[in-house]
Amino acid sequence: MASTGPVRQVQVTFDCASPQRVARFWCEVLGYVVPPPPEGFDTWDAYELTRPPEKRDAGFVCQDPNGVGPRMYFQRVPEGKVVKNRVHLCVRVGTGLVGAERLAALEAERDRLIPLGAACERVLLADEENESCIVMTDVEGNEFCLD
Repeated sequence: MASTGPVRQVQVTFDCASPQRVARFWCEVLGYVVPPPPEGFDTWDAYELTRPPEKRDAGFVCQDPNGVGPRMYFQRVPEGKVVKNRVHLCVRVGTGLVGAERLAALEAERDRLIPLGAACERVLLADEENESCIVMTDVEGNEFCLD
């Protein structure tokens, strides 16, 4: 089997109940954008109204406006979240910071995200091995970290 070369792009896919709601939350967290609606439609809502009811809000995308970060795809699934995520995102807001300065940056980001629907699960304070981080959940309870 011939090699096709290294992977150049990654898409992160979320299973969720409300793809558009979760995608718009992550746009706010990451500074991502929703791509333009399909040709012939002024808005995504206008496009969704043309689809059969069972297909509405079945999937939604957000992407890095600079094309650097991974594309994120949100797909509706019938079952709710039951257990802890096996994979989670780490939002790197404290890179290069240490101690109280790092914790202050993490707490400021936590405080920005809570009104958007995030919840703070726990604050892990720095110890001999690790710097501080904050464990959060998004609008549907998916875990992520501020680190």
